[in-house]
Amino acid sequence: MSKVGRMKLGSEGMEVSLQGLGCMSMSAFYGPPKPEIDMIALIHHAIQSGVTFLDTSDIYGPHTNELLLRKALRGETREKVELGTKFGARFSEGKFEICGDPSYVRVACESSLKRLDIDCIDLYYQHRIDTRLPIEFTIGELKKLVEEGKIKYIGLSEASASTIRRAHAVHPITAVQLEWSLWSRDVEEEIIPTCRELGIGIVAYSPLGRGFFSSGAKMVENFTKDDYRQHMPRFQPENLEQNQTIFDRVNELSTKKGCTPSQLALAWLHHQGNDVCPIPGTTKIDNFNQNIAALSVKLTKEEMEEIESLADIVKGARTGREPTWKESDTPPLSSWKIE
Repeated sequence: MSKVGRMKLGSEGMEVSLQGLGCMSMSAFYGPPKPEIDMIALIHHAIQSGVTFLDTSDIYGPHTNELLLRKALRGETREKVELGTKFGARFSEGKFEICGDPSYVRVACESSLKRLDIDCIDLYYQHRIDTRLPIEFTIGELKKLVEEGKIKYIGLSEASASTIRRAHAVHPITAVQLEWSLWSRDVEEEIIPTCRELGIGIVAYSPLGRGFFSSGAKMVENFTKDDYRQHMPRFQPENLEQNQTIFDRVNELSTKKGCTPSQLALAWLHHQGNDVCPIPGTTKIDNFNQNIAALSVKLTKEEMEEIESLADIVKGARTGREPTWKESDTPPLSSWKIE
């Protein structure tokens, strides 16, 4: 197997593999945690295959996914990877909340460094935007952490265009992470153009529609009671039947191309531009191998257009709980009164 190539992410000097590995499902949200020994083997296999851009967060577990990566990256392996983690989404007294307060930013960063057992985080994202205070406050603290050598590059996740611009004015943003797939394309209207105008890299999470483009509607049969996808609108019975027609069409097109539906969905994203890095998650080496094989699937302009026409028939909201980027504007700095 040839190794996965490299790309520049953003305009600040960061380089990553052409495809990343989302590590969330190894530890949280998509059912119970997976066997640690198997996940470490998968991470090592990914690195050996050239997928060196690993994505985690302090809320995955919480904390257990970062601890898993700590074990997987012991020794010389650490120097071979680009590690991205996140702060700002947390559980407090059993409730989900978002926090971008500067004092919390610093504590969260120090805690992630300790859990990961590293001196510097390659890419540190604000996981969700705190709409209670100006983004300038949060980014100001992240800028200090860059100056102190505790993080190399700053990222945002699920941020609006205006928030991205304001953040970028305080300190250059290297990457914006967003949900982008064949059935989540609203970011193309405003967010993607803003990133490209500013020279910000694009990291696409859930590029397979949270697993939907791997197997279609039948995937819901395997949801466990602690798999939060069972609560998401697009997987509800009233929406799933229509969404299955999208999968069926993708399946038809992929058969013509001699690839799997998931490979076609990933190939479509890889063809969006050399500034886009999808980070599909998986817990199986076979699925991982399929994902990186998508890099060899070539699509014509006509094939791209045919695939894109499917987005018009998706039914159901993208997410049922989290605030979306459309709701992520923060108060203007000029309106903020410091007591």
